[in-house]
Amino acid sequence: MAMKSFSVFFFVLLLASPILQVARCQSEAEADVAEAVEGGELGIVGEEAQDFGSGNFDSAPGVETLCLFPKNSAKLVSAGEETELLVGVENVGESPVNVIAITASVHLPFDHRMLVQNLSAQAFNNASVPPSKQATFPYIFAVSKYLQPGTFDLVGNIFYEIDQHPYQSTFYNGTIEVVEAGGFLSVESVFLVTLGIALLVLFGLWLQGQFQRISKKTKRAPKVEVGTRTTDTSLDEWLQVRAYGTIYHFYHNFDA
Repeated sequence: MAMKSFSVFFFVLLLASPILQVARCQSEAEADVAEAVEGGELGIVGEEAQDFGSGNFDSAPGVETLCLFPKNSAKLVSAGEETELLVGVENVGESPVNVIAITASVHLPFDHRMLVQNLSAQAFNNASVPPSKQATFPYIFAVSKYLQPGTFDLVGNIFYEIDQHPYQSTFYNGTIEVVEAGGFLSVESVFLVTLGIALLVLFGLWLQGQFQRISKKTKRAPKVEVGTRTTDTSLDEWLQVRAYGTIYHFYHNFDA
């Protein structure tokens, strides 16, 4: 009875949603899973139809999920701007999988209990994955424009029914890099780059001062000449003067 009420609740919720729009299931062959939505085109009912994160259900056996950030392998998310990811669902069971909604939340990377932001829920209509088939579902979200740039954890869940029993599977539980809108350089990044350049300049000036100091010490050191040519020449001249003086005195005495 509870399971039946759960199905009726989601059916009424989908009909009462004020925002109706038709979207594609997969724009291009960017994912590794194929599109297989039963009953025609997939309908996205609304982004804030329900806070599905309040539910906590087990994952169904035979349902495999994967996640892909199209053309965004670095998982960069601009604060305040929409980011798209694709959720692949593979049904290897024997019953159809009726996809209801996709939700996600942002947490601090060092403690998942610290919730940063609950992202909007994406509800679906006419989204059934037959047995032995695959399907891809888009999920568009935007983190707060006031969120500080940095690394955060993104936890994404997909809610579905099999034989009127509710289930959920976590399709992504990993990190994303939040950057400032309009560019990939944050104020902190510019500050760190400027600080690094300043430190390099100061280090270069310090090295230059050390080289100049060593050069001055080298110039002040006494000059040491190798060899005795200068000393020998002076000694020879002195000996010659002594020799001439001795000869002069000898002849002078001899003549006398």
